[in-house]
Amino acid sequence: MESNPSNNDKNVAAVTHLSTFSKYFIPLGNFIFPLILWTVNKDRSFVNEHGRQALNFQLSILVYTIITGVLCLPFFIIFATDFVSLIEIMDSHYQDVSLQNVKNFTGYMILFAVVAIFLLGLFVFELYAVITATIKASRGELYKYPFTIPFVKQHQPIKSQQHEHTN
Repeated sequence: MESNPSNNDKNVAAVTHLSTFSKYFIPLGNFIFPLILWTVNKDRSFVNEHGRQALNFQLSILVYTIITGVLCLPFFIIFATDFVSLIEIMDSHYQDVSLQNVKNFTGYMILFAVVAIFLLGLFVFELYAVITATIKASRGELYKYPFTIPFVKQHQPIKSQQHEHTN
């Protein structure tokens, strides 16, 4: 790793982190633009490390979001069926709406609120981490994103193996 990266390397690394925000304008931009910048500049070790970190973090955020969605899917399906039956009861017999129906609805709303707070927290965490990584890169420092799954591992050069022959 370079002990003193050039200004160009610092800028490219910082832009690599900032390019993850392109997802708000272009679908999958948080993967496409960092991947392009990383691929073009991966021969420079400082940019290589920052590009790898940015991609791993974005993939990790995607995995955490998908896991949250998959965990919530059964609850959403149950909620949808309960909600439809509540609407049908209200349409046909508004006087038969019981407190139990409202309690189920309230429980699901609490669950949705908790999930929304979790996803908002994940969003704020992502903003904080990307901005911190950008600042560190612009200063010429390395940054390791927290809670990152290492999908793209650091490339290790292949060492030649020497075989000893005994006679």
